[in-house]
Amino acid sequence: MGVSWRSTLIELHLHLDGSVSPAMARDLARIDGHDLGLTDDELVARLSVSEGCRDLNEYLEKFAFPCSLLQTREQLAASVRMLQDELLAEGVIYAEVRFAPQKHCERGLSQRQVVEAALEGLAGSPLEARLILCCMRGDDNREQNLETVRVAAEFLDGGVVAVDLAGAEALFPTEGFADVFALARELGVPATIHAGEAAGPESVRAALGLGAMRIGHGVRSAEDPALLAELAARGVPCEICPTSNLNTCVFGSYEDVPLRALMAAGVPVSVSSDNRSVSRTSAANEMEALIAAHHLTDDEVRAILRSSADAAFADETTKARLRDRILS
Repeated sequence: MGVSWRSTLIELHLHLDGSVSPAMARDLARIDGHDLGLTDDELVARLSVSEGCRDLNEYLEKFAFPCSLLQTREQLAASVRMLQDELLAEGVIYAEVRFAPQKHCERGLSQRQVVEAALEGLAGSPLEARLILCCMRGDDNREQNLETVRVAAEFLDGGVVAVDLAGAEALFPTEGFADVFALARELGVPATIHAGEAAGPESVRAALGLGAMRIGHGVRSAEDPALLAELAARGVPCEICPTSNLNTCVFGSYEDVPLRALMAAGVPVSVSSDNRSVSRTSAANEMEALIAAHHLTDDEVRAILRSSADAAFADETTKARLRDRILS
């Protein structure tokens, strides 16, 4: 397969706010009529996690600044379009971009208006992409989460393909959001849920109980062989994002990421960047790191890419087209 995988990358786990590049940040500020007044080094420091990051909670602190640049229709539309253009230039052929509409309402937009703006941006790039709407872990935002699900249902098949649950997993356990995902099931909205990252296998089991069709990260499933067997039997993919797992101290090295344990158990896996700017990475960098750490063969890389195509929240025609490109 050589280097051809670099031109057939699929991003299934990609946060918009965590992927605001320095160039994007400057443009988004100008759209709002001001200059950031930061040097390049200062801007990178505001957007990226430090080497000494201790855990997921500290990692999540990096999202406040880029979110402040995503509060108007114009900024949201431009950010999605610019992100797609960056991905296209890097060899990505399909992307599902996720964000939490409730985080972009600080200047008066409704969640519905936030999603409309993002969809406008989605249509501005030739890259084939969809949106995933994130509900957020917390103890005072139930109504906002329910609204996110309702908005997702409204735009389902119109560019939005699923909902998610993101945020401080260890502080707000997955099972506490049963009512939110009960509504998603009632409205027919597919779900992927962050689990098995800052919390262990019990979080993944809870996500499965809430109806998750994919697991965001899911790497700590490897601690429970019975859970691995269940994921494999149900065909539930894990969205692997290794660099962010290193950033949040889930693992100490790429070699520690249990990629082979998941694959050996028959669990479908995809490889994504998670947060391009916060983690200073890309889909290509993530794949390259895993290839080197786990000595992946061309056939194994191709299998991961095929699993990514199969796991996409897309129609069968789109999936077949992606598989054809991967195999060509």
